[in-house]
Amino acid sequence: MSQDAALRALAAEAGFMVRWHDVHGMRRDVDVETLRALLTRIGLPASDLVEIEESRTLLAAERDVLPPLLTAVRRSRGPRPPGRRRAERFRLHAEDGKVIEGRLDDAGRLPAVSRSGYHRLEFDDAETVLAVAPSRCFSLADAGAEAAGRPLPWGLSAQVYGLRRTGDLGLGDLGAAAMLAEAAGRLGAATLAISPVHALFAAAPDRFSPYAPSSRLFLNALHADPTLLFGGDAMTRADAAGAEAQAASLIDWEDATARRMTWFRALFARHADDLRFLQFRTAQGEALERHARFEALSLHLRARDGAFRHWRDWPAGYANPEAPAVADFAAAHADEVAFHAFCQWLADASLADVQRRARAAGMTVGLLADIAVGTDGSGSHAWSRPADVMRGAAVGAPPDLFNPAGQDWGLTAFSPRALLAGGYAAFLEVLRAAMRHAGGIRIDHAMGLERLWLIPEGSPASAGAYLRYPREDLLRLLALESHRHRAVVIGEDLGTVPPGFRSRIGRGGILGMRVLDFERDAKGVPLPPRDWTREAVAMTTTHDLATIAGWWRGTDLAWRRRLAGDHGMEAAEASRAAGRRLLWNGFRASGAASGEAPPPEAPAAAVDAAVAHVGSAACRLAILPIEDALALAEQPNIPGTTTEHPNWRRRTPDDAASLLDAPDVAARIARFAAARPVA
Repeated sequence: MSQDAALRALAAEAGFMVRWHDVHGMRRDVDVETLRALLTRIGLPASDLVEIEESRTLLAAERDVLPPLLTAVRRSRGPRPPGRRRAERFRLHAEDGKVIEGRLDDAGRLPAVSRSGYHRLEFDDAETVLAVAPSRCFSLADAGAEAAGRPLPWGLSAQVYGLRRTGDLGLGDLGAAAMLAEAAGRLGAATLAISPVHALFAAAPDRFSPYAPSSRLFLNALHADPTLLFGGDAMTRADAAGAEAQAASLIDWEDATARRMTWFRALFARHADDLRFLQFRTAQGEALERHARFEALSLHLRARDGAFRHWRDWPAGYANPEAPAVADFAAAHADEVAFHAFCQWLADASLADVQRRARAAGMTVGLLADIAVGTDGSGSHAWSRPADVMRGAAVGAPPDLFNPAGQDWGLTAFSPRALLAGGYAAFLEVLRAAMRHAGGIRIDHAMGLERLWLIPEGSPASAGAYLRYPREDLLRLLALESHRHRAVVIGEDLGTVPPGFRSRIGRGGILGMRVLDFERDAKGVPLPPRDWTREAVAMTTTHDLATIAGWWRGTDLAWRRRLAGDHGMEAAEASRAAGRRLLWNGFRASGAASGEAPPPEAPAAAVDAAVAHVGSAACRLAILPIEDALALAEQPNIPGTTTEHPNWRRRTPDDAASLLDAPDVAARIARFAAARPVA
């Protein structure tokens, strides 16, 4: 066998798709150098035939070892524990204390287990955990949001950073989210979907994309609202500059970060010995301590020269969280480390209060949390848990119709080998952190449950490869955790979707996403809402797409011209004019509109029609983004841009408490709710 053939065989055994089909259906072979680089990133050297053979031997040995965790589906035939013999005796210690003894069958499989949970599985010389999951995730019906004879549920979505409330110092927070949740709950909404609130970077306020977090285990402390904890004692009054920042239409993240951190430090000085904080810090344990140390170290090192640096470039002794130098730093800066733990307590308590108030306002689901697909490799998680993630490889997407060059998201992801070796602890930690104070989760780029496009560091996005993930195990654990937390699950299944993926997650009780702009036939004609996928969430748009008003006006096209020039714009504008006609005809066919289409410069009627059209979709849940509820023209984010467009900086025009009160907004939401079909 040639070296290239041996390398391809190794890559296939390791889970890489050495061949794949692009968006046009064309077969693509991954370059051997790409495979070699990516194999190295997951701990399988492949520089020559000797290393390739050693790596294949290692993989074979791993497959024959009992892993720390096995998964099964309740009342279904059990798994075949690796490395065990047929008819071998076992003991299963169930969570409820019951002990089940038996033997593996003639195929080496465990029998069906009727109890869900994490059970201890013992053999005479080894043991593992058997995670037995329900066949489907916790559902809207389980939550009481869907019932026969009642209209299907609906909700709103909002970017937390963009919401307003008095005293927010120029940045939206969870106090404002609570106000919006209460207002929406009173109108009958079942849920409020929010942008990710993962931890970002205290030392790098210019890194504010909610989808490029430092850690998904902790929260963006800037979104904390201390008044939810301390009441009047936490009130702050902005000076003239702060009042100006609060009134601005765009967020100045550096200014807002400085103001909020000054506020939080003053509160820490008064409440550092609060028993609730001390109990929280103890309960969160080593994970919180490492995150707090990372934040303190990052700020300390930035103060030296004003630059934020990747932890790999920190002075000797600081790049390893277990190094004595880190412990010495933490001891010498104990108050600073405690302060960052205190900020996490503020954020955690704030998020819990939002969910409590949402449910009290009548929401059957409450908050719908968003989980980013990965983390920034220079962040807290990669520093704290380096074995969890792949170094030197970024997550992205292959070339498609929208991005012919592909996409590099600059994120690192979990290593499948590390997940298996760690008993999926890293994956479970992320799920539990997201579900902790939410009635549901949305998994960004849910195709990552099955495969991710990985790009070797320094290569273009097109020079990547798909790596398979242990889909069955991940889906089972997701179902188990969703029931234990009573949280519904939505999977963002937009973009390049593997064949059969949508039906697979649908069978597992995960709702996909159906967006107005994509629900068309081959000729571009809008699909009737009654024909939209039942096991999905209907939406007018997403944070990465034009709003309805912006699309109708052509605001997104104006941005395209501003960013890329006039090339192709004449054809784009002609296509948009035809698209408006098709969409309006679709609205009329669904009963959402009548008469002639409004002109581009007057999009209100088009927004109203789109809201009613999407609201009438057969999907189990419909979510209206706040931008479309308010008929705003600008979208939160334009993919592929950073500073060229004010991504993640736009603020809503009014305070969250009164945002839904305007007559046109109230009427639009009422129309959306009234359009929902009866279950």
